[in-house]
Amino acid sequence: MTDLLQTDNRDGVLVVTFNRPGKKNAINTEMWAGLRDTFRAAAADDDVVCALLCGAGENFCSGVDLASFGDAREGEEHPFEAAARAVVEFDKPLVAAAQGVAIGGGATVLFHADIVYVGQSLRMRLPFASLGVVPEWGSSYMLQANIGAQRAAELFYTAQWIDAEKAVQCGIAAAALPDAALFEHALAKAREIAQWPVNSLREIKRSLRMHHLPAIDAAIVAEQAGMKRQVGSPENIEAIMAFMEKRPPNFRKR
Repeated sequence: MTDLLQTDNRDGVLVVTFNRPGKKNAINTEMWAGLRDTFRAAAADDDVVCALLCGAGENFCSGVDLASFGDAREGEEHPFEAAARAVVEFDKPLVAAAQGVAIGGGATVLFHADIVYVGQSLRMRLPFASLGVVPEWGSSYMLQANIGAQRAAELFYTAQWIDAEKAVQCGIAAAALPDAALFEHALAKAREIAQWPVNSLREIKRSLRMHHLPAIDAAIVAEQAGMKRQVGSPENIEAIMAFMEKRPPNFRKR
């Protein structure tokens, strides 16, 4: 396993840590592949009863590292998409602990956790509209399934920042805690879950998730198609140029 994605089995709780704190845990292609392999292996390993996803340092994850994202070989699924499917298909309880920034893919992965705890420092954002692109990870379905269509639409359409209080208030997170207490609280909850029989937990998760899976799959397909249309579009280019030039984007210019 890459050092950029660390794993540690703590008595049945597989702690999975984004470990690139100097880059706010931005996920490169190597890390997406690691995430894919980790969750596939964990699903098949009965010594893993529950998983806990977290980030090293002061941040959870700033999303995709565009500098190393690259393209998959012709006819191959990109590790980014494969990682998404591995997390979606993970058939055991998944707990997440997020503090600091959680942006883009670093936010949408949280919508597939069964229980999310956040630190008081949380700064979450779904920046897709501001970048001229579309959501990913099946988040266009999962967020509204979790918190309701209107609340999800507001967060996607406005690309507003979401703090810990709002994350709890709207239903993204179960609870907000001081950053110093976040990991231990999430680990304690994961251990509480991991005391039960793994196959019972599998069946409970399947019961909770099975009716969502066709919709998640349809959302992923729609998002991939939308992303292909939008990447390289005039608005996407304007968003990138504005970022590089440190100015507000102008999406109304002709």
